[in-house]
Amino acid sequence: MFQYIVKRLLGILPVLFGITLLVFIFLHLIPGDPATVLLGERGTPEQVEILRARLGLNQALFLQYLAFLGSLMRFDLGNSIISGIPIIDEIITRWPATLELSVAAMLVALAIGIPAGILAAVRKNSWLDNLTMSGSLIGVSLPVYWLGLMLIYLFAVYLKWLPPSGRISVDLGFGFKSITGVYVVDSLLRWNLAAFRDAIAHLILPALTLGTIPLAIIARITRAAMLEVLSQDYIRTARAKGLPEFWVILRHALKNAFLPIVTTIGLQFGTLLGGAILTETIFSWPGIGSWIYSGILTRDYPIVQGGVIFVAVTFVLINLVVDISYAVFDPRIQYR
Repeated sequence: MFQYIVKRLLGILPVLFGITLLVFIFLHLIPGDPATVLLGERGTPEQVEILRARLGLNQALFLQYLAFLGSLMRFDLGNSIISGIPIIDEIITRWPATLELSVAAMLVALAIGIPAGILAAVRKNSWLDNLTMSGSLIGVSLPVYWLGLMLIYLFAVYLKWLPPSGRISVDLGFGFKSITGVYVVDSLLRWNLAAFRDAIAHLILPALTLGTIPLAIIARITRAAMLEVLSQDYIRTARAKGLPEFWVILRHALKNAFLPIVTTIGLQFGTLLGGAILTETIFSWPGIGSWIYSGILTRDYPIVQGGVIFVAVTFVLINLVVDISYAVFDPRIQYR
């Protein structure tokens, strides 16, 4: 197991190298640069060139890339060109917001997706199965930005049940001191029930928006895996022994169908933790995704490069955890 983990961790290095190269190339293909953005339309060509020289942007792209790799090998992601704040500090500040939103979205997806997939498999070809599969198809097809705006209009503007954006109300935010950066947890640690209710209210709409696609995918994968397992001989044997149907489904079928479900959950959760750019932007959620998006708009190269590298490392590590968890669900699996 230890050798397998070390091998997987070493395998991250070429992945990161390829990601840094692609991100660097794509960033420099975008018209404009940080010097132009900083000086604005009134900046003269001479002023732009002076600022480019100060930022090191007048060097050859190959030399700029080598300088970036050198900093990365020292675990230095650099500073934001626009604000001057170290990238690692920005990640530490914004990561809890993305984590909170991702966990909430995944809980929504799991709480609805797995039971829906199980019921669809057990009631194959029934109206419930057709409804679940049609709903999952709609969930995958709905554009996130459209769904988010519709939820805001319905529940925030029309019904006025929930806040439209942000993580916490302004009046509560001024006196609220965070501990972990996860507001739902911090409000409970400080036993501030008003802040807890407010943080939950702000979390509902973005979590529903972000969790729609994972929910639909998990439901379809759960149904497919359960249908395959329910046709096995040991399921018929368990039923022939007179075991209760719910015990057959949950204890025998679901456990043996869980490998593809776990894989899907890991991939979807890794994607969510990477930062949901559209969802965070629509709901003004101060996470990794909206931060990278602002870096793209302002051509802030260190923000985009550092943010994408952090996302890539997070995604690979989550997949490593998922691979290791396979042994929990299937002891026959051996790692080499």
